[in-house]
Amino acid sequence: MSEPAVGAKIHPSAIVHPDARLADGVEIGAYSIIGEHVEIGEHSHVGPHVVISGYTRIGRENRIFQFSSLGEAPQDKKYSGEPTRLEIGDRNTIREFCTFNVGTAQDAGVTRIGSDNWIMAYVHVAHDCQVGDHTTFANNAQLAGHVHIDDWAILGGYTGVHQFCRIGAHVMTAVGTVILQDVPPYLMAAGNTASPYGINVEGLKRRGFHAEAITALKRAYRVLYKSGLTLDEARTKLEEMAADAPDVRRFLDFFAVSRRGIIR
Repeated sequence: MSEPAVGAKIHPSAIVHPDARLADGVEIGAYSIIGEHVEIGEHSHVGPHVVISGYTRIGRENRIFQFSSLGEAPQDKKYSGEPTRLEIGDRNTIREFCTFNVGTAQDAGVTRIGSDNWIMAYVHVAHDCQVGDHTTFANNAQLAGHVHIDDWAILGGYTGVHQFCRIGAHVMTAVGTVILQDVPPYLMAAGNTASPYGINVEGLKRRGFHAEAITALKRAYRVLYKSGLTLDEARTKLEEMAADAPDVRRFLDFFAVSRRGIIR
């Protein structure tokens, strides 16, 4: 059996399985439990009363706050103990009482969370979800199974996402939003059920989008939501626009992988 890395700092009350792999600079807080198949990268900090189980791999410089449960079996009646996984990237902040489950054999077998995400308290990420980079999930955001969240998305508090939905890059949802269909990139969405409310202009400005690019995205939004065109007709128009406005291409790429239809 392997021993935790010499450079790891483990509180005496923590329980760390001797086969867990802890890199240099990892800190494990009081009363936390680290399972046999867990791997944690350099300089990650695990607070007190955290349980990390299953086949879970966590990257470097993550901060995991107290009472979170990562890598536990999915809340799926079809799951029968398969060695599915949870993979978390680098430099994420995971606040109190978060629950992230491993994947299932019915999908890719892995739940993935990228890097540089800011995940607030009581967030649930269910089995087989795929979360990109630089996202923000406010308190009590809830993802059902098989959900995909693209880079830079922001979910307002109490946002609920139905299974198999996809949320595009740079989307922002309002508090209490209920998402039952896919949300195309760049949009603001709100309501139960979610409706589109324009382009996320302030978010795009903060991320360095130039005025010309934002103007092009506003025009694309009008084509998609204000022109009275069918979705197929709007796609044809957006294809023409994308030749001169590369950011519009992201709409078309999103439509190509959308499976539940988009909010309109």
